[in-house]
Amino acid sequence: MVVDVGVGSRELAEDVPAQVARALTPAAPPASGGWHDGDPVGRRRFADVGDLPLQLGGVLPQVRLAYETWGELDADGSNAVLVEHALTGDSHVSGEAGPGHPTAGWWSALVGPGKALDTRRWFVVAANVVGGCQGSTGPSSPRPGTTRPWGSAFPRITVADQVAAEARLADALGIARFAAVIGGSMGGMRALEWAAAHPGRVGASLVLASAAASTADQIGGQSAQITAIVSDPGWRGGDYHSAPDGQGPHVGLGLARRLAHLSYRTAAELQARFGREAQFGEDPLSPEGAGRYAVQSYLDHHADKLVRRFDAGSYVALTDAMNTWDVGLGRGGTEAALAAVTTPLVVVAVDSDRLYPVADSQRIVDAAPAVVGGLRVVTSSSGHDGFLLEAAQIEPLVAETLALGRR
Repeated sequence: MVVDVGVGSRELAEDVPAQVARALTPAAPPASGGWHDGDPVGRRRFADVGDLPLQLGGVLPQVRLAYETWGELDADGSNAVLVEHALTGDSHVSGEAGPGHPTAGWWSALVGPGKALDTRRWFVVAANVVGGCQGSTGPSSPRPGTTRPWGSAFPRITVADQVAAEARLADALGIARFAAVIGGSMGGMRALEWAAAHPGRVGASLVLASAAASTADQIGGQSAQITAIVSDPGWRGGDYHSAPDGQGPHVGLGLARRLAHLSYRTAAELQARFGREAQFGEDPLSPEGAGRYAVQSYLDHHADKLVRRFDAGSYVALTDAMNTWDVGLGRGGTEAALAAVTTPLVVVAVDSDRLYPVADSQRIVDAAPAVVGGLRVVTSSSGHDGFLLEAAQIEPLVAETLALGRR
């Protein structure tokens, strides 16, 4: 390869390899990869929903929710649908990547004209949850009365708190009742909490690849992810947001993402895709052990993507909310709470899901008389991520939920 260094000396020419190396080396990740005031807004809109009393005690003041909408709200407000995102998702359910939105919509296959959530018929709403990092109040957002992020002072939140904030957003939008609330994973928790907490405001809930309460296995795996983050020296007790690029807790957040991603996919899929193959141009069996297997490169890629678009404090806060999740908190226990649900429920599991296995969905079906049609099972080789990827199987379930929720 010939590199034209223009007019200059031999010293400049000798610097070319270093210049090329720098050009090929990704920039250091930011201390926080979330959205911040002053960044491009994209499709986001914002609603101030006031001071939020918290389930575990205390009050979160001056809460703001970032949200997006598609379609038009009917005059009587009867065509609204709330779509709930998972742990590292956000309000950008449908649409292209672009300024303000580092990734494309996570459910674009289901939301839009002529799709399952036909935006010519339905007014679709999606909010970034409280505790998130894409415009809603969370650890990386400014603490009221200061110019600093919440950081370590951000209080513990629960799934019930997230739903309470969403109910206030609905009020602000003039929505007395959602025809349906639809979500998978952490979003499925909120879909179930909506049915339990606000039965008069939900026509039907689709609870997909989720659970009524977190199990010991889920708490254990998720706690290990939290430990990976808070053990990173860059965590700085949770007050890292002003650190220079490359000096935040990106190593710990990346490790948490690797651990989580292994639970999102299946052993069979990873073996079929990667096996023991080496990453191109690398030798994992070298004496130095410097090379990587292809599956390592795959996990490294997903870790690097996340640390550049997410906040470690939000990952900790939201994962903790998933650990504390139990629809029975304050309702006499899980089974009692499920038995009391009157909102029609469509409950769906993914057959290969090892994060929220089929038994978790079956527990809801067994205890909740409001479940319609028994347990539905999506077939997928992709494990938990099947709830994002198997649009063709999920589409009729969305349609059924919408039909149940119509008045």
